[in-house]
Amino acid sequence: MNLLYRAYAALTGGLFLACFPPFWIYTRLSGRYKKDLKERLGYLPPHLFHSLLPPPRIWIHAVSLGEVGAAAPIIGALRAIDPRCSVILSTTTEHGRKLAQNTFGQKIPVVYAPIDFVGSVRKALCRVRPDVLVFLETEIWPVWIAEARRMQIKIALVNGRISVRSIGGYLKFRPFFREVLNNIDCFSMIGKEDAERIMALGAEPGKIRVSGNAKFDGLAGAADPSTKKEMRQIVNVGSSQRVFVAGSTRGREQAMVLEAFKEILRPFPDTILIIAPRHISRVPEIELLIEKSGLTYQLWSKLARGASRRTEPVIIVDVFGVLFKIYSIASVTFCGGSLVPLGGQNPLEAAAWGSVVIYGPSMEDFLDAKALLEKAGAGMMVSSPKGLAEKVIWLFNHPDALYDCGRRGRQAVVKNSGAAQKHAMVIAELTGQLEAVGSRQ
Repeated sequence: MNLLYRAYAALTGGLFLACFPPFWIYTRLSGRYKKDLKERLGYLPPHLFHSLLPPPRIWIHAVSLGEVGAAAPIIGALRAIDPRCSVILSTTTEHGRKLAQNTFGQKIPVVYAPIDFVGSVRKALCRVRPDVLVFLETEIWPVWIAEARRMQIKIALVNGRISVRSIGGYLKFRPFFREVLNNIDCFSMIGKEDAERIMALGAEPGKIRVSGNAKFDGLAGAADPSTKKEMRQIVNVGSSQRVFVAGSTRGREQAMVLEAFKEILRPFPDTILIIAPRHISRVPEIELLIEKSGLTYQLWSKLARGASRRTEPVIIVDVFGVLFKIYSIASVTFCGGSLVPLGGQNPLEAAAWGSVVIYGPSMEDFLDAKALLEKAGAGMMVSSPKGLAEKVIWLFNHPDALYDCGRRGRQAVVKNSGAAQKHAMVIAELTGQLEAVGSRQ
C-alpha cells in the first residue's frame, strides 16, 4: 500500500479510537444504535450464517434503499446461474436493512456493514470468509477493499455509477483512488459515461465493462397490478381520479410543489396531492407550510392503518418504504431533488408504473434514466413551480397524451431490462461458477 492509503488508514483509525468511547456511552444512555453497534464493529452473529452453503460465498454490499432495489434482481440472476451459491447482504442504513429483510426474508442473511476501520473490517471478513466481495454503485471503502485484497478475496463493483456532480471531488484525490481501485478485479458499470469516469479515476481499462442498470429489472418485475387496488383503497380514490405525487422532495421543493398544486386546483379542484419528503424529519415543516397555504392534509400512516378515511386534498407520506407502491396510482409524478441543485432522484420508479414523470433541471445523478425517458417521450423537464403547474394542467387537459406518455415510459423500463443478468455474470466469473455450471450441464 502506498503512503496515501497508510495516511487514510491512520487518520480514520485515529478518529475511530477517539470517537468510539463517547459514542459508546451515548448508545448506553440513549439506547440508540445499541443493537447495531456490534455488527458495525464486525461482530456478526454466528446464527445468521447457518443458512450459508459451502463456497462460493458472495458478500454483496448495498448501502441503502436504492442499492437494495438493484441488488434483488442481481441476486436472483446469480441464483439462476447457480442455485447452490451462498449470498450475504449488508447495508449501511436502517431503512436499507428493513427493505432487505422484507425482500429476502430468511433466505439471505442481512447484516450491517462494518465501519471502514481495520479491526472491524478484518473481524467481519474472517466471520464470513467470502470468495467474492461485491460493492453496488459507488461504494468505495478503502480499508474494506484493502483487507479483502490482503485475504485474496475477489472484489467487484457492479451496477457502478459515478455522477457528473461527484467526479470532480473524486478527481482531486486521484492518486489515492487509483491505488484503491487497483485492488478491484472488475468494474461492471451502468453506462459508457460511468465507465469513462471510473477510468479517469485510475481503474484499468481491461477491468471495465458496461452492463446497464439493474434497477430496470427490479422495477419492471416489482410493478404488481394488484398494488394499485390496495393503494386506491388507502387513498380513497377511483381509477379515474387525478393524483399528483411529489416523490422524494427536498429543501425548498416542499413549498414549490404546494405553490404548483394550488394552481392545478383551479381547473382541476378534485386533484389529490401526495407529497413524500426525502427525509421524514421534514414532515412537521411541511405541515406548517400546508396550513399557511390554506390547504388541509392527512398523514399517510393514519390512512394506511385505517385510523381515518381520506377526505382532504393533501396527503403527507410520513413513513419509509411505501413510495414505490404509491407511484402505482400517480397520474403525474414530480421527481424530487431536481428543482433544487441536488442531482435529482430515480425517475424510473414512477415510470415503471406508467406514470408520467416531470423533473427540474438538476438530474445529474440520473442522467441515464433521464435520457431514456426523454428518448421515449415519457419524461418532461420544467424550471419553476409555474412551469410544473402548467405542465401538469396541460397533461390533465389532454388525457390521451397523458396515457400515451405514461405507457411509453413503462415500455422503456421493460425494454431495457436484462442488466442484472450481465452484472451477475461478472460476479459468477470471479467465483468460477460459469465454468462449474457448464461442466455440470
